[in-house]
Order: sequence, then structure tokens, then C-alpha cells
Amino acid sequence: MAKPVRVGIVGCGTVGTGVAQILLTKGEEIEKKTGVKLVVSKIATRNWNKKRFFNVPEPLRTTDWKEVVQNSDIVVELIGGIDTAKEVVETALKMGKPVVTANKHLLAEFGYEIANLARENDTAILFEGAVGGGIPLVKVLKETLCSNEVSEIQGILNGTTNYILTKMEKENLSFEEALLQAQEKGYAEADPTFDIEGIDTAHKIAILAMLAFGGKVDFSQVFVEGITQVNVLDIKLGMEMGYKLKLLAIAKRRDNGEIEIRVHPTFIPLSNPLSNVDGVFNGILFKSDYLGQLKLQGAGAGAYPTATAVVQDIIQLAVGLSRYGKVCDVTPIGWANRRLKIAKDFYSRYYLRFDVEDKPGVLYKIAQILASKGISIAGVLQQEWILKFLPSRSEVVPLIILTHKAYESKIKSAVEEIEKLPFVRSKPVLIRVEEEKY
Repeated sequence: MAKPVRVGIVGCGTVGTGVAQILLTKGEEIEKKTGVKLVVSKIATRNWNKKRFFNVPEPLRTTDWKEVVQNSDIVVELIGGIDTAKEVVETALKMGKPVVTANKHLLAEFGYEIANLARENDTAILFEGAVGGGIPLVKVLKETLCSNEVSEIQGILNGTTNYILTKMEKENLSFEEALLQAQEKGYAEADPTFDIEGIDTAHKIAILAMLAFGGKVDFSQVFVEGITQVNVLDIKLGMEMGYKLKLLAIAKRRDNGEIEIRVHPTFIPLSNPLSNVDGVFNGILFKSDYLGQLKLQGAGAGAYPTATAVVQDIIQLAVGLSRYGKVCDVTPIGWANRRLKIAKDFYSRYYLRFDVEDKPGVLYKIAQILASKGISIAGVLQQEWILKFLPSRSEVVPLIILTHKAYESKIKSAVEEIEKLPFVRSKPVLIRVEEEKY
């Protein structure tokens, strides 16, 4: 009979509790399906007095993560953050013990180095739960697309922001009202900064980019813009033009070898398969040479989707340990020994809204500035069409311009110049438009 595999968990928050519950209540079922017996050795957390949705048995409890590492065959890190989590992971790997984590922050900033440490010690670190919750995004990149060259990734990777934007679109709520609803329903934290500022999404796309393109990503070079400045007026105008507004994560390979990695509010056409991913759901598109377009959609967060992904990784490692006495990692993070060259500028279409005085010559002067920067206008929305979205007519009206593709630096330079014109009454709105056909 195969030797039982000891699993230790460091961190017993929402996801950690979910993992403990699955392992302790579904152990027999897992053993029947895999032939591997998983034994929870120890679970560490700083505060065992905190109320949890599953009661961890007293003998399994500890406050010392080193005790967990010492007495486990597989170490599961679920405390989050950087400092202690990094120490836990590195300690386990140096001892030759495989690690499972859902720590996107740690992996986005140190994943390349941690993966190298795992290889040096002939072990592995798996992290399906770090990106996409219960959607197997990491598995698809590691295995399904291992034989393909991935050229582009587009993703809605944060359920909180997707819920907020969906509420703004469908119920005409302001950003503040939609955020409050998300917090009341438990979709947003009391401090939602990482979600609404796009940082959580940026961590995830950085990890996927390292897997897809191979190499180290300098996270400080990832372009990040959140949704705090999104106005419901622009969402409605976009819908009228056939676009949905999403906080989109983009990673794409350029012909010159540079990689674009960016997160920002984005207008996507209704023909884009991600346009119908609403509410707290996540969705992602992979574009590759042989498989073409692949879309995945599902529950992207929460205790059980993420815990299920973590347990999947545990089982994969446990099968290797039990049957062969070792583990392996297909297509590990940073599989190419290099630093990815991140593009400092990117090329896109743009939606621009200027609140201007209602008088002749305004469009002409704005068009002159855009032309001086080499920016071509694709369309201008008529004033009468826009007015139906405003509560009353005034001397200041929105002027909407759609551009052809241009470099971000040129657009921002033009907008800064236009903002200084005497007839522009408020800060201009700039939203990127992605219209590549999938």
C-alpha cells in the first residue's frame, strides 16, 4: 500500500479554511479516485480564536509555521502578502519539499526566482489557485498550450471590479454606489484598493505572461489603471456605440519581441467573447498559433473555487510523491532563462471625451492638436445624439472622439495640450479601445 502523503497548511483564512475542509471531508473520495491517501499534518495560523466557517480539529492547530514545514511532505502557503509567505515558501523549497500557493502578489514579484529555487532543489511549486480561482488558467498555459506559441491574452480577472462595472451599466449606478453594493454583498473588502485600482488584476496577468512568454517580468513595468474614475455616462455612450467597458488585463507579443502587459478600463466590441462575462465572473481569451482562440469562463474567486484549485495542485504533487517518490512541474514559471522586455509604450485605439463649451470652432482646434501628434480621428459623436444621456442641456456639452490606432504617449501628450484650451471645462476622459478580432 502506498505511503500516505502529509499535507501541511500555513494560513487559515477564507481559502485556507476551504482547503482544510475539502481535505478533511473529501479525503476518502480523493483516495478512491487517485489511489493516494492525503493526511493533513498541521495547520498554522496566528489567531485560532477567529470564527471560521469550518471547525479545524484541535490536534491539527498550531501557530508555528515552521512546525508545519517540518512535519509535511507538501507545504501549502495561503497566508498571502510577501514577507512571511516568501520565507515559508523558500524554507520548504530549500528542504526539497514541494509547495502549493495561491499567493498572486508573491508570484508576480518573485515567481521567477522562486521557480528557479524549486528547480535547484529538484522540487516544484504549483499555483493554480493564484489566478482565476476555479478556472484552470494556469493548467491551460502549462499543458494545453505547451505545444503552441501564445501571441496574446485578454482577461477579466477580478470579480469585484467586474461586478461594479456590470452594476453601473445595468442599473445606472455611480461607481461609489456600485462599490457600496459590492461591499454589502461581500464581493469587495472593506479596503478594496487592490481590486479597484487594478493591482490584483495586474498581479495575475504578470503571472500569466511569465508562463505564456517565458522569462522574468519586472512588475514595476506593468501598466496599471483602475476603475475609480469610470463614469456611468461613458459606459452608456460606449453601449450605444456597440462596446462594453471592462477592466481588461492584456498581455501580447509584439513583432519586435517586446511584450505589452497592461491593465486598464477598456472598451471591447460586443463581438468579443468577453463582452458577455458579467457580474462576479471571470473570463479569459488565449490566442495561439495552432489552437487559435480559446475562451474560459467561470467563478474566479471565493473560498471554494480557489480552494478546489489548490487541492488540485496538492493531488498532482501527492500522486507523484506516492507513486514515483518525486514531483515534476510542466512548463514552470519563467521557463526561459531571460528577462522579458516590457514595452514602455503601447498601440491602441482610443475613446476621448471632452466637456467643452457649446460654440463653433471647438472641434477644429481639438482636431488640429490631434493631427499635430499624428493621431487620426475615426469618428466624432454628434451633440444631439449625446444630449439624450444628460439630465438637462447646458452651455457645456460632451464631445466624443474615437481615434484610429495611436501610441499611448502621443495620445497623452495631445490630451494634456487639449486640456489647457480655454473652452475645455473639465479633465478629459481617455479610455482604450481593443478591437482585435478573435
